[in-house]
Amino acid sequence: MAKRDHLRRLDEAAYRGHAVVHWTMTIRDRRTGWLDAKFYYRLRELLTHSQFRFAIACPIFCLMPDHAHLMWMGILDSSDQKLAMRHLRKRCNESLSRIGFELQDQPYDHVLGEDERQEKAFIATCEYIARNPERAGLVGVDEYAKYPYSGCLVPGYPELKPFDPDFWT
Repeated sequence: MAKRDHLRRLDEAAYRGHAVVHWTMTIRDRRTGWLDAKFYYRLRELLTHSQFRFAIACPIFCLMPDHAHLMWMGILDSSDQKLAMRHLRKRCNESLSRIGFELQDQPYDHVLGEDERQEKAFIATCEYIARNPERAGLVGVDEYAKYPYSGCLVPGYPELKPFDPDFWT
């Protein structure tokens, strides 16, 4: 088996507490065919458990045919996104393996800096994630809110919908 390269990570502290991180998980070899409504709801369930256990909120996520984007925010000083991602990925891979798929070895991450965490910049980054299906031609221009595999998960707020006009307030 060929030796695999591993992505360099920031110091552990960058992923703890109130960190904000854009995570991207890719299906091995960018294979498609795993994404359907059943897996969407399975991932939401797994994401809910990981978020609750590690004190994370997810104001936007978008599952694409060969990868997934998740914007995570630590909500307590004790939040730990690296542990949360390890927890989520293990369970995702268990579910994916049942249908013949697996995630690539490591997720890609981008820890948002202070300037990227300012309201306008943060909303723009979340919109960029939400518009991924539009850029991929899966939905028409300005129809990204109709894409069935995007959403948000904020513990305690099941009624939140990321495309409602007052979502960001």
